[in-house]
Amino acid sequence: MIKDKLFPDYIFESSWEVCNKVGGIYTVLSTRAKTLQEVLTDRIFFIGPDCWGDKPSPYFREDRQLLSEWRSVAEQEGLRVRVGRWLVPSNPIAILVDFQPFFEQKNEIYTRLWELYGVDSLHAYGDYDEASMFSYAAAKVVESLYGHLAELHAQFSPEDKPLKVVYQGNEWMTGLGLLYIRHNLPQIGTIFTTHATSVGRSIAGNNKPLYDYLFAYNGTQMAGELNVESKHSIERQTAHNVDCFTTVSDITARECLELLDKPVDVVLPNGFEDNFVPKGATFTRKRKAARRRLLSIANALMGTQLDDDTLIVSTSGRYEFRNKGIDVFIEAMNRLLRDRDLKKTVLAFIVVPGWVGEPRADLLERLKDVLMKEEKMKNEGVKDEGVKDEEPLEVPMITHWLNNMGHDNVLNMMKFYDMHNRKDDRVKLIFLPCYLTGGDGVVNMTYYDVVLGNDLCIYPSYYEPWGYTPLEAVAFHVPCITTDLAGFGMWANKVIGHEGEISDGVKVIHRTDYNYSEVADIIKETVSQFSAMTPDEVKAARKHAEQLSKKALWKHFIVHYYDAYDVALRAAVSRGNR
Repeated sequence: MIKDKLFPDYIFESSWEVCNKVGGIYTVLSTRAKTLQEVLTDRIFFIGPDCWGDKPSPYFREDRQLLSEWRSVAEQEGLRVRVGRWLVPSNPIAILVDFQPFFEQKNEIYTRLWELYGVDSLHAYGDYDEASMFSYAAAKVVESLYGHLAELHAQFSPEDKPLKVVYQGNEWMTGLGLLYIRHNLPQIGTIFTTHATSVGRSIAGNNKPLYDYLFAYNGTQMAGELNVESKHSIERQTAHNVDCFTTVSDITARECLELLDKPVDVVLPNGFEDNFVPKGATFTRKRKAARRRLLSIANALMGTQLDDDTLIVSTSGRYEFRNKGIDVFIEAMNRLLRDRDLKKTVLAFIVVPGWVGEPRADLLERLKDVLMKEEKMKNEGVKDEGVKDEEPLEVPMITHWLNNMGHDNVLNMMKFYDMHNRKDDRVKLIFLPCYLTGGDGVVNMTYYDVVLGNDLCIYPSYYEPWGYTPLEAVAFHVPCITTDLAGFGMWANKVIGHEGEISDGVKVIHRTDYNYSEVADIIKETVSQFSAMTPDEVKAARKHAEQLSKKALWKHFIVHYYDAYDVALRAAVSRGNR
């Protein structure tokens, strides 16, 4: 807390990704929870969708003793909730709400939203209804629990001090609920955080130039052209009507101003906690295990004998082919094939979840033989020589079969460039098209454990409001390449004091709407440069990467949230004084 700033007694925060791991917002909220729990022990309530049905959630443990009095009240009010702990460090209180019953009131809810705030829901499709009904249900939870807490506060606070409460919603999916609270509970300060505007992401994803023309785009007009009118409408009206409008980086703040016609009040950069990064001997053991697993998979798939001297690189994230720079990553690896200055064989992975079918049975069979051979050699003290005299498997570029093998962007681009992982190729590229949760059937390691095995990570994003993947990479001491169109890349340049180089731990490439080819060349040259670095130079780059990551810990970034709480609470107080 900061002197002279208002600070909440209670915080409510909602997101589709509370106890529901589908993207980067999960990491934002779950890691930040630890810092807030240290200040507001069990006075921060995360509200998420109860989308698990009868199945147990791997991220949530119900505790029927928590808020038991209120839960009884909530049930009488028709709210179907489960209260428990989010299974992340600090175990904050999480409330999962069943939003299905509110579909019966959908038309009335949308009508009221139009009457009060002019939100256009007529063009809704896809996930709009589901997200909106969750948002409404979350607001009803806030309304109910706030009433319960206010009664308790009145009983035990003779000074008659009003409760200071904020409600923060993340992304357009929470907008409807924020507007409900803004209208029905004006004593609560409201905060809206957009992690990426719906129309900005759509412009970029539809291969239109975003940055050079940003000043000229009309957000509402583009939303109509790109068929995201309803999402844009709820996002825009929420931004204009909450007490504090926020986003995650300076680059997205500019996007909000131009496309939502509203300057942000506070920029909230995404921090993280490093307590999931192993230390000392455990770090070394896990890194060796990850490398061994990745090399075994590659050798089994391609019939090669790649050893530990291989340079392992990867890109990862959502399957947004252009936005995440997957296209330029493939382009760079193709150009690297012909680079005469490359000093090591490169094994490159694309780790993005595609429309995955099943693990390859032929790969699993060969992997089983490889692992048995490795174990035998280890027990007999014989040097591991990998797979010998094997032919590559059919389609030696992918670890799992896809449901759309003939229409996949990654495979099609590799086919176009005739990239088939031939034995004499110095660069091998493998598509790993699934979430790495530890049970994919082939790698069977978590994403964080796999990242440890990389020598270099590459994230050449075209559209990246923040960029958790490069931040996670450097936290695991892995130097990375990113761009200055990512919020993290802009931040890294600012901290480093100049355009980041690979020796700084982060190479930040200047990217524009039109320099795709130049970016691919710089990636190629940087990988080649890294392959020629001495062990001491690599060690120094890894150290610089780790040091940079320490500057992004939540203990440094949380102050921006305190600013947002202050802005929201002062607005709520001013309403109460009228």
